[in-house]
Amino acid sequence: MDFLIADTFTGSLARLTGDEQKAAKTTAFDLQVNPASPGLSFHKLDKAKDKNFWSVRVSSDIRLIVHKTAGSLLLCYVDHHDKAYDWAERRKLETHPKTGAAQLVEIRETVKEVIVPVYVQKELPAPRKAPKPPLFADKSDEELLGYGVPAEWLKDVRSATEDTLLALTDHLPAEAAEALLELATGGRPRVPEPVLADVSPFEHPDAQRRFRVMTNVEELQRALDFPWEKWTVFLHPEQRQWVERDYTGPARISGSAGTGKTIVALHRAVHLARANPEARVLLTTFSDTLANALHTKLKRLVGSEPRLAERIDVHSLNAIGLRLYKSHRGPVSLASREAVRELIGEGSNAVAGHKFSLHFLLTEWEQVVDAWQLETWESYRNVARLGRKTRLPEAQRPILWSIFEKVRAGLTERKLTTHAGVNGGRKVRRVPVEK
Repeated sequence: MDFLIADTFTGSLARLTGDEQKAAKTTAFDLQVNPASPGLSFHKLDKAKDKNFWSVRVSSDIRLIVHKTAGSLLLCYVDHHDKAYDWAERRKLETHPKTGAAQLVEIRETVKEVIVPVYVQKELPAPRKAPKPPLFADKSDEELLGYGVPAEWLKDVRSATEDTLLALTDHLPAEAAEALLELATGGRPRVPEPVLADVSPFEHPDAQRRFRVMTNVEELQRALDFPWEKWTVFLHPEQRQWVERDYTGPARISGSAGTGKTIVALHRAVHLARANPEARVLLTTFSDTLANALHTKLKRLVGSEPRLAERIDVHSLNAIGLRLYKSHRGPVSLASREAVRELIGEGSNAVAGHKFSLHFLLTEWEQVVDAWQLETWESYRNVARLGRKTRLPEAQRPILWSIFEKVRAGLTERKLTTHAGVNGGRKVRRVPVEK
């Protein structure tokens, strides 16, 4: 029997108190080890439309909702008695008729309109507003079903307007809600590929964003210990395609903050390590702080596979550059930012007649001169100052270079090297790598 966990379970678990969470986790572990244990108290939910929903007693008031069939046991929800029962009575687990993905669908008849009472009556002239047109009136049932819209919600979707769409999407599966929002803003949503008839509906990419098979107690414990870290269990299908794709060369994934690029990088590293049992995988980032955070998340992701984790290295680019530099060129003394600032201040004072601030000089050094490892006046004169907001006439560059020359001379005299110098700056440079 497959033992699965739903994202609705981890979400509801996080809302319980600490003691309630401990008791719920204990019951979940008992269910995984032996769902037929006589110590477990199952209760049939008579009012639930889905007859495979059962409650499992956790304590005097806490109930765990499971969906039980001959082939699977799914942890769905946990809450206080009445709230847990109410949740189960308003939902059903079904396989979507078009996409073949497993979905927890909110039953249409149980959704009640919320009426806000008016305590002060005042007659106002009723403004005449033209009714807003439905957003999806021209979409066929076949197209809407293809986006994962449950069949019983088709009528509501077809009549949705700008004013009602957001409220409607709260009741729909994530893939359907995302597709409708993209359609409403002029986009073209991705149409999920239907699964084969002999494939489990839980294996569909859209289903894997909310359901996951737990293969052992350690994996379940990791999922329950970090319910807010859903990326360790539920990978979005749009992310999964980039994680598991075969590339013929370098690839770049771009996106704004919060779109999951770091999540993709973590899962990609794990995927490569699993696919290549003899290989070591290096995951790098720009700062030591982020590298440490990634290493912590990696341990959560593969905590039950210590040998796999040993083959994945997580370091900042500066740390990797420093290690390679030491192994091929010997010891190195790094200049601190304070030391560089001091040298820039001395160079600035030595060159009279300019009006450049210390802050401007420091950022110009870090983002242009040091970043590109510019060593001559000609290279500084000709470099494209990409990303620099301050325009710099060519007549001013000789003054700046006279300051930066003194900074470079000061670093050489003190036998100091910057991180950019260790890493080779932005130049293309061949670095021998240990095999």
